[in-house]
Amino acid sequence: MHNTIDITNGNFQASVLESDLPVLVDFGADWCPPCKMLEPIVDEIAAAYQGQMRVVSINVDYHPDIQQQYGIMGLPTLILFQGGEPVKVMVGYQPRQKLEAQIKPYLNPVTGG
Repeated sequence: MHNTIDITNGNFQASVLESDLPVLVDFGADWCPPCKMLEPIVDEIAAAYQGQMRVVSINVDYHPDIQQQYGIMGLPTLILFQGGEPVKVMVGYQPRQKLEAQIKPYLNPVTGG
């Protein structure tokens, strides 16, 4: 079962840019082995943080204009959007712990000293 939402040109604006929650966007392609390796990890993260963030995936072969818009050169690339703006870019395959360490500060901002 997949916990991620497939994104197209038609729903990118509403699902990513206008989201109230932070959105982790997984840019990948069917021909990309590291993308395939990352998929189950992204799916686990989506399940673990339901309600705290939305996780979506974009196949760049079908949506090259979105890929170009964000200057994505290497695959896989994960971009965390907050308030419609990219706040964190992670390129290449990374283990779940490393991804979560980069994402968590945006989900639970630390307040006070």
